Amino acid sequence: MTLASHIANQDVELLDIHPVAGNIGAEVRNISLSAELDDAVFRQIETALVKYKVLFFRQQSHLTDESHQAFGARFGNIVAHPTVPAPQGTRLFELDASKGGGRADSWHTDVTFVEAFPKISILRGVTIPEYGGDTVWANTARAYEQLPESLKRLADSLRAIHSNNYDYGAERIVTEEHRLNHHKNVFVSSVWEAEHPLVHVHPVSGERALLLGHFVKKLVGLNSRESAQIFDLLQNRVIRLENTVRWQWQQDDVVIWDNRSTQHYAVNDYGDQPRVVRRVTVEGEPAVGIDGSRSRTVTRPQLAGNEPLSANQHTDVNYAAS
Repeated sequence: MTLASHIANQDVELLDIHPVAGNIGAEVRNISLSAELDDAVFRQIETALVKYKVLFFRQQSHLTDESHQAFGARFGNIVAHPTVPAPQGTRLFELDASKGGGRADSWHTDVTFVEAFPKISILRGVTIPEYGGDTVWANTARAYEQLPESLKRLADSLRAIHSNNYDYGAERIVTEEHRLNHHKNVFVSSVWEAEHPLVHVHPVSGERALLLGHFVKKLVGLNSRESAQIFDLLQNRVIRLENTVRWQWQQDDVVIWDNRSTQHYAVNDYGDQPRVVRRVTVEGEPAVGIDGSRSRTVTRPQLAGNEPLSANQHTDVNYAAS
């Protein structure tokens, strides 16, 4: 039995779990998330997360910024975003639609422009619009599994440069000026770039997954046109409808996803309604390709004295809200 099939067959009997879609996503009912969860229950949440990729939890109104972060710390070291200021006294990443940067309406895996990109994200619905504002996730492991062997061999051989300084308007029909300014002045206030294997091995399940999304700048060794064509070919495999799950948010929902085997997209269809969600991000590790090669840093900001700024150094700072 492979490690992946072992994970898939592990028992989660302590959880009231209900699959939401055929290939990704499950709702976990009748549970109150907290840092004090029983160890056995928490271990089954970890197992279910690797199996289903995305877990949905309704009615978590008891969570505050503090308890949300404390729960996230059960999964590992929590880190703030490398460039976007966190709400005062926290390491949360806040998406507020009224502040320019709150509409993540492009397919991506979180923060892949750093070498050790996050392993887990935990998103909490703080203010949910009356309609619209769903989020969609895609299973990048199944996308790889479903490739024909010829495309697998091609993907296996490639590496990609990921950057936060990507073409923000490339896939958006309309780009409002205040959102573009937020991208330029906040999100790209410092530029980070990392090189990752295009196919990486999940450190828990052993599954192979495509590592793509909108932060991909180019494929190593190929020109821009070739990079774009191969990117589109493989990215379109990731986001096929049968490979996705769509979640209709309710107030106080919490969603946890395995950032190592998913991409996601926030649907921008709620107009001027307020929408605020806050994310706890759990530190990951460099991706490992099928040949054992690892991710590497290409570009990162410099401190005074020309000392490189590490992601951990940056996230130890508390910022005023953006």
